[in-house]
Amino acid sequence: MSGLELFAAALGVIAVWLTVKQNPWCWPIGLVMVLLYSWIFFEVKLYSDMLLQVVYAVLQLYGWWQWTRAGHNHDGRQVTRLGGPSVLLGLAIGAAGSLLLGAAMAHWTDAAQPWLDAALTGFSLVAQWWMAQKRVQCWPLWIALDVIFVGLFIYKGLHLTAALYALFTLLAVQGWREWRADPALRA
Repeated sequence: MSGLELFAAALGVIAVWLTVKQNPWCWPIGLVMVLLYSWIFFEVKLYSDMLLQVVYAVLQLYGWWQWTRAGHNHDGRQVTRLGGPSVLLGLAIGAAGSLLLGAAMAHWTDAAQPWLDAALTGFSLVAQWWMAQKRVQCWPLWIALDVIFVGLFIYKGLHLTAALYALFTLLAVQGWREWRADPALRA
């Protein structure tokens, strides 16, 4: 565990908690966290996770805009649900991206866990996209991914990051509960 990992983990807790509370400050704080984690993952040869953090940086900016400027009156997005076909499409895109990235990482890099890392990356991008759009289905997907991330990070010796993702799992459960109760879903 390094000071950098500790600082990134602290920012991660703050960012996810703010996301659960639908506070748009989750996005700039999350931006700093993902940039720090891109370096951490590079150092332990989780290259798909490193690339994921770079994409997350772009999605942090997109989410910040969606939560503060999107909508009819530019007052931000409301919590919504995706229809079944949209959920299936998102999951299919996540699977396809996972296979392509996994093959690339297995063939062209010395990645530690090319297939698992790629699968977590592909589906995390789907979850992050749904979160930026305030789709309630982001939370159950995050729960499943975070549980698997915990195992991967324990395996790689990133114990603080594993603990962080265990906390992310609990926060995702809370987010799912709170967002499902959001009045916008009843409108």
